[in-house]
Amino acid sequence: MLVKVYGSAVFGVEATTITVEVNVATGIGYHLVGLPDNAIKESSFRIAAALQNNSYKFPGKKITINMAPADLRKEGSAYDLTLALGILAASNQIKAEDIGDYLIMGELSLDGGLQPIKGALPIAIKAKEEGYKGFILPIQNVKEAAIVSGLDVYGVSNILEVIKYFDKGIALEKTVIDTRKEFYNDLEHLEHDFADVKGQESIKRCMEIAAAGGHNVILIGPPGAGKTMLAKRLPSILPPMTLQEALETTKIHSVVGKVKENVGLMSQRPFRSPHHTISDVALVGGGAYPQPGEISLSHNGVLFLDELPEFKRGVLEVLRQPLEDREVTISRAKFTVTYPSSFMLVASMNPSPSGFFNDPDSPMSSSPGEMQRYLSKISGPLLDRIDIHIEVTPVPFEKLSEERVGEKSVDIRKRVTVARQIQTERFKDKENVHYNAQMSVKHISEYCKLENSSKELLKIAMARLNLSARAYDRILKVSRTIADLSESENIQGSHISEAIQYRSLDREGWLG
Repeated sequence: MLVKVYGSAVFGVEATTITVEVNVATGIGYHLVGLPDNAIKESSFRIAAALQNNSYKFPGKKITINMAPADLRKEGSAYDLTLALGILAASNQIKAEDIGDYLIMGELSLDGGLQPIKGALPIAIKAKEEGYKGFILPIQNVKEAAIVSGLDVYGVSNILEVIKYFDKGIALEKTVIDTRKEFYNDLEHLEHDFADVKGQESIKRCMEIAAAGGHNVILIGPPGAGKTMLAKRLPSILPPMTLQEALETTKIHSVVGKVKENVGLMSQRPFRSPHHTISDVALVGGGAYPQPGEISLSHNGVLFLDELPEFKRGVLEVLRQPLEDREVTISRAKFTVTYPSSFMLVASMNPSPSGFFNDPDSPMSSSPGEMQRYLSKISGPLLDRIDIHIEVTPVPFEKLSEERVGEKSVDIRKRVTVARQIQTERFKDKENVHYNAQMSVKHISEYCKLENSSKELLKIAMARLNLSARAYDRILKVSRTIADLSESENIQGSHISEAIQYRSLDREGWLG
């Protein structure tokens, strides 16, 4: 008897429906075709044990299973439940007339229990698009899939529940969640808050500007100055995610199985901080069967690279194209996948190998030559994509010991959100430009016009501080953001003078 059951495969962040055709006939043998990987080939042992432990049997007949389309590579153990139900139906152990109306996925334990799968959200979206009656999957993934409205989603913990549903009509519990209510309830639950940071008012201001304009930023300072602490709190002042951004972000994390159990839609912007030993493939994504890398996992959030010069130069260079294009395309011989990667880059570094400035009072100091060699590990093209450079100095005891609580992230976020709304309105007719950091030279000349006095101020600053040519456009972009924060239509001299402070690495002689 031939039975068709439906599962799904995920490529990139999109799902493709897989038809599992199971034929049980006279004879002996188990034949699984359709380019399955080893995890799928081993499923027969898991299925046999799970059926036996639930009073069913693995048929001693000729079983032929085809996973169509047969020329598409399938991987992972998530097809166990699909195959098991197909075998039971094809061998007439259960009645399952309407099994083809459902999309079924799940990894089996030997006792029939179900383990979570990857990619539940994109699979649920595909199931809705193709008009399936419902989606049956492990209960651990049910909230993730249930955010897709218009699709019946059933979370199960054991294969026996699914068997009874199809064979005896014992209803499964449908999971329904109010996506919008859950999403908006969790928006203000911030894990880190700028109120915890003592002192560092100028750095907080710098981070506010970076968040308002989407500018990449590098923090330079000795150990213990608070660089990592400040970076971790940046997502808390970025504008709240929209429902569309949350859906995009959750899809990417779902593909790699990074969505927390019993969590539906991700409501907080991601913060990723990979170790400096990371490979270029782990950072940008890829592999034999391409998976998203750290830059895609930080989509709509922050990618933090601590101790930037310690990263391998080749790893840092792969960042250049994603920073410009806001997406990563990974090509293989038979297919190509594209992952979104619109993120804010925040980097931190010590100014020298010893970690301290050229300060005679510090226990370990480095010569200007050593500091220059250390900084030269970062290429000019990468620095060219970082708008803001800021020096972070240690917090004095008086600031650390004071009991006054700093400004909360929620209050800073309100100002940032207003500035972003101004930019959204400004660039509404521009394709692929949403905030100031994305402006090209053409946009800068259109939206960053200076009065004569401001132009003269910038000219004097560039001459006196020996600022490089690359600093010119960056200063204009940042000054435009500072003007937006103060809700000023024109860039004033004060905005220019503040922006000039944020180009430390471009100053000739900065190292002494």
